[in-house]
Amino acid sequence: MIDFHAHARQSQQRPDAPPEYEALAARFRPIFARIAETAAERESERRLPFEEIEALTNAGFGAIRVPVQYGGAGATITQVFRLLAELGAADSNIVQALRAHFAFVESRLNEEDQTGNAIWFERIASGQLIGAAMAERTTATETLVALTPDGNGWRLNGEKFYCTGTLYADWIHVAAAHGEDRLGVIVPATADGVTRIDDWDGFGQRMTASGTTRFDQVRVESDQVIRRWARGEFRPDTYITAFFQQFHLAAFSGIGRAILNDTVAFVRAKTRTFGVPGTADVAADPLVQRVVGRVSALSFGLDAILENVSLALEVAHAAWLAGNRGDEGVFLAADIAAYRGQLLAIDLVLQASSLFFEVGGASATQEHRRLDRHWRNARVIASHNPAIQRERALGEYFLLGTSPRKAWADRFAATSSDGEKAPVLATEEATHG
Repeated sequence: MIDFHAHARQSQQRPDAPPEYEALAARFRPIFARIAETAAERESERRLPFEEIEALTNAGFGAIRVPVQYGGAGATITQVFRLLAELGAADSNIVQALRAHFAFVESRLNEEDQTGNAIWFERIASGQLIGAAMAERTTATETLVALTPDGNGWRLNGEKFYCTGTLYADWIHVAAAHGEDRLGVIVPATADGVTRIDDWDGFGQRMTASGTTRFDQVRVESDQVIRRWARGEFRPDTYITAFFQQFHLAAFSGIGRAILNDTVAFVRAKTRTFGVPGTADVAADPLVQRVVGRVSALSFGLDAILENVSLALEVAHAAWLAGNRGDEGVFLAADIAAYRGQLLAIDLVLQASSLFFEVGGASATQEHRRLDRHWRNARVIASHNPAIQRERALGEYFLLGTSPRKAWADRFAATSSDGEKAPVLATEEATHG
């Protein structure tokens, strides 16, 4: 058994111990508060949070996980997701918009290329953001965006969708194909030939800028090709897939807190209730108190799930740094924790986002309040990685001992052997919207 809490205590005793959480959070809480004040208004006007994200990056939010020696805060994984939950309580759109950025940082933390790490960490510490363009709207999971030779460099052509956060980014991390090989390419967001389109039309998470990115003869230098792997190559196990999932859990946790805050504020301001003549002290109504109590418990559950999955990720990260990459146990534990957490969190956050209206009445549905955004945002986030697939994967693991990642690789191999186009990677991370 892995003692997640013992590992967390030991990390605090290292010479490179992370910052105190409250001191770190104090830097950003005033910005979170300003973001929360205008969240409903931005939703009504469909105003993308460029200014809000710029305020965060100027304060160093994008570099909280970057090591101190490169200008970052050196925060732990647990601290990062606690901060993201606080940000999610202000606006869950921004949490998801920064998902690719933090995943890129985490991947670099696990790279042995110290020269490349220094370059990217220093850029990120200066306030630059990374977006991603991985998924495509095609009939199969595949990569059609192509990289072709051009002199001593390359040209990038094609179109991606679900490019969450790319409109806010300085760089775009692109999944591309070169013959049978698959590559990770990074290009400036404002490079000639790059077009970013705000055409995301989901009914929730409307300000994530999860739309189209086009690449038309975009020049790529050799040092911008940061990864290459053969088609079907099964790469070493990591915790990055679970790390991607944890962003959804952080958003859920934030939404749960926002629902609780909005419920309490709404009830305290009410002076009338159904079936009671004249004015009434709604906050003293036992039925209303019961609803608020349940919403508080649902929010607490979401926080607890987030915290426990973060601890599993901390252990997996430590194992990776220690070179224990042949030990699948800690990485599998992180995946299983994230999957189980996702299933529970979806139920909890959707309950809370609907339960609110039991104390709100008809006035809570008024358009200017935009209180429905909590349910819409939660429902859209929950749809990124269908819960029914997670349930089946967990059942297969507990009954047959099959790891979810191995099951994905086996399906990949079966598809390839049939002569059909295979998925982009032998891991799920490239399909995450």
